[in-house]
Amino acid sequence: MNKTVFTRFFILLMVAGMVCLKAQTAVSFPTLEADPKAYEYARQEQAGYSWQTLTELSLWASGADASAAGKRQPFFEGLIRGAVDELRMSPSLPLYPREKGAFVLAFMHKKFLKTYAPYQAKLDTLLTSGTYNCVSSAVLYMILAVSVGLDVKGMMTRDHAFVMVNAGGSLILDVETSNPLGFDPGTRREFHDNFRTVTGFTYVPARNSRDRASISQLELVSLMLTNRITELESRNRFNEAVPLAVNRVALLSQRRNPAASLFFSDPRKDLMDVLLNFGNSLVKAGKEEAALRWAGLAEARYPDEEWQDFIYTVVNTRLVQLLQNQRISEAQDLLNANLSRLSPGNIAAFRIMIVDADLVQQSSRIRSSDDAEAVLKLLDEVKILPAGRIEELRTFVLLKAAELLALEKSSLEALKFIEAAITRYGKNSQLENSLQVFRTNRVVELHNTFVDLFNHRNYEGAHQFILDALKEFPGNRHLSADLELIEKAIKKK
Repeated sequence: MNKTVFTRFFILLMVAGMVCLKAQTAVSFPTLEADPKAYEYARQEQAGYSWQTLTELSLWASGADASAAGKRQPFFEGLIRGAVDELRMSPSLPLYPREKGAFVLAFMHKKFLKTYAPYQAKLDTLLTSGTYNCVSSAVLYMILAVSVGLDVKGMMTRDHAFVMVNAGGSLILDVETSNPLGFDPGTRREFHDNFRTVTGFTYVPARNSRDRASISQLELVSLMLTNRITELESRNRFNEAVPLAVNRVALLSQRRNPAASLFFSDPRKDLMDVLLNFGNSLVKAGKEEAALRWAGLAEARYPDEEWQDFIYTVVNTRLVQLLQNQRISEAQDLLNANLSRLSPGNIAAFRIMIVDADLVQQSSRIRSSDDAEAVLKLLDEVKILPAGRIEELRTFVLLKAAELLALEKSSLEALKFIEAAITRYGKNSQLENSLQVFRTNRVVELHNTFVDLFNHRNYEGAHQFILDALKEFPGNRHLSADLELIEKAIKKK
């Protein structure tokens, strides 16, 4: 994508007040390789999941196998196993699917679920604390329901998840697992009275098919990863979110019937968002060089056209910093190191930035007419800057050179210099204004010299001087007044 990067900002390089660059510290990057277990669970979907596999999968998706306390997944599996045994051996467990499904929901709420927490999607946390959200409760219900022989799959809306149970024949019933009254909620008035109060969601009935979408058991479990990613990023822990997004892509890599819904987000697109979010967090922290290294690693593993825009933004940010600090050679090195990653349009735009900043730097360092001539020669030769910008820089150089001449020699030298510049390059308002200023200054110099001669009563010298001055500025009223004054003085003498 070609972008306009030249701005008048770089004229600020000619004044004091440069911005200090932030230190570029070492950064540890998150892994870009998926856990092999993700591919293993993906392959197992073809044969269908047992409740044991769903338990293992859900705890893995919760991160229970990588807890700080060590390998705790067996502990949580034991809790599920105990609940399954209790459920199966319960003398009250109904025989028929509809009643059995309702019994499982009541059992789950009585044994495990205590407090609804919108972002608590981890199964291990649910088992130990009793806090849950729609995803973690739906996953636990699915495991328990499968363990007693029920056919269960997921359902989701734009911002909510629940499950559906095959109640026999063609009867498919919703189960809003976040609520103990959520079995077949369309028939429960008391459910509607408290469901939104408890969860903040509105139940979407089956007849509103466009507002809900069916998802597989695997896709339902994957929402645990999605919820965890969202929660981590809300706390700016972008590096921890990356492995989860990578694993979600691997987990969903072999789906038999991928959810065709706006509600179930594309795992590859979500991964790109997470990768870019981590990269942007590095830029925000002032670690642009690390962000570029990250882009190189991540793009090689997960190529996408969005990397071009990201790399452009990072290179642009870093170049601006370097150029603000007049580190031109480092800016050129940065561009050269990223040529293979940038589009031709972006490369051309960045080259304009660097050439412009280099010329500004050299222009600001002019200390003599030779320096000015060297920069003017460069401006005559440069081809990639817009003509208007070249004229702007050239005018700056000409005016600075003229000011130096006026200080070191005289306004006459500055005046001659500007006149020659106009002949060489043509007129513009700034040069014409400068010309007028130096003409005025020259007249003042001539008048002051005349006054000095007059005050020392060197009338003949003053008379000749003012005649010569009027040859330089014919008809000038100030010099003409001086001529009238000296002629009257000579007559009185």
